[in-house]
Amino acid sequence: MKPQQKTLTLWIVVILMMAVIAKVVSENKAAYKTITYSEFIRAVQAGHVKDVTFKGKNEIIGQFKPSYENEARFKLTGNTGDPTFKILQENNLIPNYEEEEKQPLFTSILINWGPMILLIVIFYFFLRQIQAGGGKAMSFGKSRAKMLNANDKKITFEDVAGIDEAKEELVEVVDFLKDPKKYTQLGGKIPKGVILVGIPGTGKTLLARAVAGEADVPFFSISGSDFVEMFVGVGASRVRDLFEQGKKNAPCIIFVDEIDAVGRHRGSGLGGGHDEREQTLNQLLVEMDGFESNEGVILIAATNRLDVLDPALLRPGRFDRQVMVGPPDVRGRTGILKVHTAKTPLAENVDLETIAKGCPGFTGADLANLVNEAALMAARKNKKSLEMIDFESAKDKVLMGPERKSMVISDKEKRVTAYHEAGHTLVGLKLPHTDPIHKVSIIPRGGALGVTQTLPNEDMLNLSRERAKNFISFLMGGRCAEELVFNEITNGASNDIERATQLAHSMVCDWGMSEKLGPINFKKSGNPMMASYKPGASQQDYSEKTGQSIDEEVKDLVDTNYNIAMDILKENRDALDRIAEALILWETLDWAQVEKLVSGEEIGVPIIEEIPKKEEDKEVSNNEGQEGQTKLDNTKDDGEADDPLLA
Repeated sequence: MKPQQKTLTLWIVVILMMAVIAKVVSENKAAYKTITYSEFIRAVQAGHVKDVTFKGKNEIIGQFKPSYENEARFKLTGNTGDPTFKILQENNLIPNYEEEEKQPLFTSILINWGPMILLIVIFYFFLRQIQAGGGKAMSFGKSRAKMLNANDKKITFEDVAGIDEAKEELVEVVDFLKDPKKYTQLGGKIPKGVILVGIPGTGKTLLARAVAGEADVPFFSISGSDFVEMFVGVGASRVRDLFEQGKKNAPCIIFVDEIDAVGRHRGSGLGGGHDEREQTLNQLLVEMDGFESNEGVILIAATNRLDVLDPALLRPGRFDRQVMVGPPDVRGRTGILKVHTAKTPLAENVDLETIAKGCPGFTGADLANLVNEAALMAARKNKKSLEMIDFESAKDKVLMGPERKSMVISDKEKRVTAYHEAGHTLVGLKLPHTDPIHKVSIIPRGGALGVTQTLPNEDMLNLSRERAKNFISFLMGGRCAEELVFNEITNGASNDIERATQLAHSMVCDWGMSEKLGPINFKKSGNPMMASYKPGASQQDYSEKTGQSIDEEVKDLVDTNYNIAMDILKENRDALDRIAEALILWETLDWAQVEKLVSGEEIGVPIIEEIPKKEEDKEVSNNEGQEGQTKLDNTKDDGEADDPLLA
């Protein structure tokens, strides 16, 4: 019986019992009107009594005449001796005699003890509910692990894409459980633990669910936070109970999600750490590899904070394998998109590989959200299938937020934004070590007034010095265009300047790309989190003179590449004007249009975006007010927030 069914049954029994008691008591009270002996004598003498019956020796029942008390029946208890009989004879009433009726035992118990039993049942019911876990008394020391039901929807390894190396590790574990002799005959031992490590959204929990769907063994799942309660010793007790369940069902798999909630480094907290959490961790260490063996019990854990876990938990013999589940590459992203669009109708113009190339750094969860957003946009437009424009719009929404249609921008600010994005675009086209331009737009989204997107041909695992320098020039292209055309600068390039400075600082201090300072790492030691509490807790590992040299090198890198971007724009001023004017007209340009504009050709309609109306046919749009004044959602523009991976 499920807990919900048990609760419903108990409440039905309680309600029925209350109804029976109320009915019996009400019938018992409504059948007779209880009167006193003196009232009975007065009624007899006045001639209001119709008949009288003696029941036993101590009870008299009767009925009044129709003209008195609505012919009600009455009852009185007490001594029914000779005086009563004589009074009846004097008033011409002949009594009847009946033996005393014995009340049934059940009715007697129900009337006398029913209310008490009902209170006890209700009290016991609420006592069960207030216990931890809603189960039996003292059940808060029991494990909260859920065992996978055979009827649950199963996820298999076919549903997992983009993380083939991690999947192979777990396929081997499942294969070991299905055919252990294949490995034991060569002296191999089943791994005791596998820990999945990766940033959020890469598919760690999905992998564990796939193992549960593939393995023909019991599968227990629990979260790391389910171990620790407010009571001392509960966490360790639950760990013991969890592994006892595992031993009874061996061979089996136990999955602990977010194990960093209970497996943090001991003694790392203020005041020596939390004793309750450390007791739980100690018990987990003992159960995984202690004096008692847990043969056939495999522990799979997932975390995105491997750095905070206790070293004793990560050693071989406990977690024999550490499986890195990283963001997928372009082939992996294509596979993930195929999985998520398997049941989704796609138009002929949808190229999943192109979509995957435009999503570097996306995890499996990000790609699932991308497909879902594209489906919602297509449904909103009453389409029968998903088109390429839906995926492009969904990607823009995921990266930068929805279009700010309520924003009204003046012609001057629209022109500044157009030249800013045109500067990014032109510098990106002319430099050799930048990614191809994919799309440029001046439609406001989120906190950005425009965006220039690039589409890398392949995932870059290493960043060369020349590529880093070109990227700084690419970031500075927008500010250079504003200064060149309008002879003034705005705060629209604040995000570009911040990213360019960070990149230059990393080149000098972290990657050793400075010719003057050489391949030396300059960093700060100590705990930066304690700097606000303890002045001097975070100290530099270099002298003030070296720090001055670092500042000079960072400034030189930014200034040099700023000048490179400015020279490119000056040499190609005509192309810059053509791109900017096209952006003012179309608001969005694709890669083919940009290349035609740079070469001086006429452009057609955008390939990616829908065909916009001509400028003269447009009504007053959301981007242009009647008086040409700026109407912003916020009082101050926070600057352009270009795509974090592109521009």
